[in-house]
Amino acid sequence: MREVVIAEAVRTPVGKRNGGLAGVHPADLSAVVLTALAERTGIDPVIVDDVVWGCVSQVGDQSSNVGRYSVLAAGWPESIPGTTVNRACGSSQQALDFAVQAVMSGQQDVVVAGGVESMSRVPLGAAKADGKPYGPRALARYDNFQFNQGIGAEMIAEKWGLSRTRLDELSAQSHEWAAAAVDGGAFDAQIVPVDTGDGTVARDEGLRRGTTVEKLAGLKPVFKEDGVIHAGNSSQIADGAAALLVTTAEKARELGLKPIVRYRAGAVAGSDPVLMLTGPIPATEKVLRKACLGIGDIGVFEVNEAFASVPLAWLAETGADPALMNPLGGAISLGHPLGGSGAILMTRMIHHMRDNGIRYGLQTMCEGGGTANATIVELAG
Repeated sequence: MREVVIAEAVRTPVGKRNGGLAGVHPADLSAVVLTALAERTGIDPVIVDDVVWGCVSQVGDQSSNVGRYSVLAAGWPESIPGTTVNRACGSSQQALDFAVQAVMSGQQDVVVAGGVESMSRVPLGAAKADGKPYGPRALARYDNFQFNQGIGAEMIAEKWGLSRTRLDELSAQSHEWAAAAVDGGAFDAQIVPVDTGDGTVARDEGLRRGTTVEKLAGLKPVFKEDGVIHAGNSSQIADGAAALLVTTAEKARELGLKPIVRYRAGAVAGSDPVLMLTGPIPATEKVLRKACLGIGDIGVFEVNEAFASVPLAWLAETGADPALMNPLGGAISLGHPLGGSGAILMTRMIHHMRDNGIRYGLQTMCEGGGTANATIVELAG
């Protein structure tokens, strides 16, 4: 197998719902990062074998293979194909894995992986608004439970004994750490400003400075009357895109590129679709085993903050150091643009690794339907 590297990674700012990026079509938003990726690496896009693009709600503005139309929107040659992947919230992390697999196998040499979601333009749940996506047999298997991530998050909090205060502490910390990252310039090199026609969006919009447990205590539970999950300890609906250049170490040298990280291992796991969001736990175990590493070998973890109960349950089961998890904030403070999030988290993580000399990073995402991706990368020497 060939050694595969990520030679560059860029992202848009993450826009809040109906915020600065809401007026930008998702194909055009994707074009922003594709264009920046080519400019920063100096590559001629014609060498790209494929573009693998994550997107969850593939209806309306995101229908008809948004990955292909993103390539065309970027002005890249018509000869470059594009495909769109949906593994729920892990779509663009899966896009990265597919890109790596193509390059590692020798089928392709240069692939761009990434994803997009404009939740302002294509609302959450739009893809299943007029249908019954689960089917009668799947529903019958689980006693006609209407699969719901919020209810799953509540069940996880109950199973792991996570109080509302503990969830809110993690949420306030997410905003605090994100603010420190912004103020310290941690995102400056990775963010591509977006010209919306009405102005320029250059910073993540979801951050709420001064968030405290006391302020969060005033928010009402959303999914259960006596529950612990509310808007303040859940991921923010958001817009955003990211792109990563995937190639071999040899090809990177040929192109004059200095890789950021090398890909060590990837895994995907299934878990209980009723709890739904516990998949990162077995996926982490699986990817560590594949990489021949232990949890103590990892210097940074990105565990998507879909709901605060998800990373807290993951911490309890893995024994990871809490100080190494989501050190730049997460989806609670910065937003979760579904199909773009996997690539956005990977972009954040590998820039953080390079900036701080961290050898190994592990990223994992919970996903609708009870699956999860996990990926380990190693800082390139």
